[in-house]
Amino acid sequence: MAITTPKVGTSDTQGTPPGRNAPASGSPAETAGRKGRRGTLYRGREGMWSWVAHRITGVLIFFFLFAHVLDTALVRVSKSSYNTVIGSYKNPITNFLEYGLTAAIVFHAFNGLRIIAVDFWAKGPRYQRRMLWIVVGVWIALMAGMLYPITAHSWHTIFGK
Repeated sequence: MAITTPKVGTSDTQGTPPGRNAPASGSPAETAGRKGRRGTLYRGREGMWSWVAHRITGVLIFFFLFAHVLDTALVRVSKSSYNTVIGSYKNPITNFLEYGLTAAIVFHAFNGLRIIAVDFWAKGPRYQRRMLWIVVGVWIALMAGMLYPITAHSWHTIFGK
């Protein structure tokens, strides 16, 4: 008589190895399909979204720095080419992108400080949600204050003085 084990997903134990019990009632495997749970599809709340925003802003800053190094390197190739590229940046669209870059840098910096506090402060994990909302509030206040100074030239170009 040969001993065989069920294939993964073919039994009611969902491929649980012999000698082990199936997931208990209320386990994450069973509660994943229940309605009414809080959060998103990934069970994420503020912590997950701050993680996503931190990664996105980090990638955006990286690509800006890459482009910045390339266009600055043009100075060594040809001063006229450099001036042409820099001149192409002097338009309202690029100015609003600069504002977005500033927003990414400010959020990334403040959220990074929050992450350091969560990692190295004993009470950090307990207050991580509150610290995130403080970061978001300070970020919104700073970005609202920076909107006109950064984009004033574009507003004057679009609407006139």
